[in-house]
Amino acid sequence: MLRIDHYAELDSTNEEARRRALAGERGPVWIRADRQGAGRGRRGRTWVSQPGNLFITGLYVLDTQAGDAARLSFAAALAVADLVEELAPGLNPRLKWPNDVLIEGRKVCGILLESGAAPGGGLWLAAGIGVNLAHHPEDSERPATSLAAHGTKPDPAHAGERLAHHFDIWLQRWQVSGFAPIRDAWLARAHGLGERVVARLETETVEGIFADLMPDGALRLDLADGTRRLISAGDVFFPANPQG
Repeated sequence: MLRIDHYAELDSTNEEARRRALAGERGPVWIRADRQGAGRGRRGRTWVSQPGNLFITGLYVLDTQAGDAARLSFAAALAVADLVEELAPGLNPRLKWPNDVLIEGRKVCGILLESGAAPGGGLWLAAGIGVNLAHHPEDSERPATSLAAHGTKPDPAHAGERLAHHFDIWLQRWQVSGFAPIRDAWLARAHGLGERVVARLETETVEGIFADLMPDGALRLDLADGTRRLISAGDVFFPANPQG
């Protein structure tokens, strides 16, 4: 079983992982907190941390580059989907690029991967994951849900153990076979594949058809003029599904 260190409260589990990594800890270890005072998500967004939900970060030191390790965010999304299917069979979670996990079109988790040079060599990776088990925000920009809203309310400690297990399996596949099996599994659960999508980028907004997930993790967007764009960073929205 993977080691999981539990705290009643932290500023953020990712921040604790970063501190430990810079102090020389190499993992693997998972860090779970009942509460976070400064939880954060992608692109600097605040992550509301209500008790009863899962807040956990896996700390690993890997022999790879930061760009390659970033694609493990897709593995983290798959691990959350595996967790949802295990704890609440039949909900059929879908994955929205790059790493949102949706239940009936509503977001159930947040994922934030951070990394840096490890003091003893290699790359430290903090795989931070928050899952709405008991609560979800009602006023977020992106409609959210929780497992409790679908009739199950898992214990955070048990959910953390199972999530760490599922992520570790995907990590081992990535270490043996690279990104290909993760890409295939992600595409099999992809939300909106073949549908019209709007990508909000840093300096522009583009619209087209979500055509594929590229081998480097970029989203392939086929535009109306016959050209294609590869999107590596940004937010995507599906006009046909206002919730997605």
